[in-house]
Amino acid sequence: MTADRDHPISIVIADDQSLVRAGLKVILDREFDLLVVGEAANGAEAVDQVARLSPDVILMDVQMPVLDGLDATRRILATSRSRVLMLTTFDEDEYIFQALQAGASGFLLKDCPTTQLVGAIRTVVAGDALLDPSIMRRLMGVFTEALRPATGVPEGLRDLTGRELEVLGFVARGLSNAEIATQLFVEESTVKTHVGHILMKLHLRDRVQAVVLAYETGFVAIGE
Repeated sequence: MTADRDHPISIVIADDQSLVRAGLKVILDREFDLLVVGEAANGAEAVDQVARLSPDVILMDVQMPVLDGLDATRRILATSRSRVLMLTTFDEDEYIFQALQAGASGFLLKDCPTTQLVGAIRTVVAGDALLDPSIMRRLMGVFTEALRPATGVPEGLRDLTGRELEVLGFVARGLSNAEIATQLFVEESTVKTHVGHILMKLHLRDRVQAVVLAYETGFVAIGE
């Protein structure tokens, strides 16, 4: 899935509140490049919808009956290349950690601005990570409290080249490919290639997982 598309981004909305689903559908269908192709009232329905429709993105609530959003995300990503964007009113750390560990590409609160939601969908389809800034700050703060920065290169990152480690550091601090290119005085396409190699070598799905790994290993610490 890339930014250059000849068809709308297909979306499945999974939320147990019908009014929420209806509201999101109205908002998203107004966008020329977005199309809601399915809805699910629980996690089990979401899994079925993805298997049947193969959407680009699933907007996934966390707490739903039958099967919650976290378990649904794990099942979906075990067999699908669809992107999951967690959208919930619950912003407790435990949900954030579990969602990212399940492989979600992003996490937004339901009260985020419409423009932020629309932008988030486009961002995750383009292969980038998306975390609400307030969530990112809290997430990284918890990692910093729990872990000390590693001395040298952590064992799990030793397959990366020096340049790839440098790029990973910038990714972990939330810089875009364009911003990293400016920092390194290289072309944006070169940064994109480095990011692709990082994800491949570390067996990661997307940038969110790379950010989490960088902090989990202590490779990057808050304030660096």
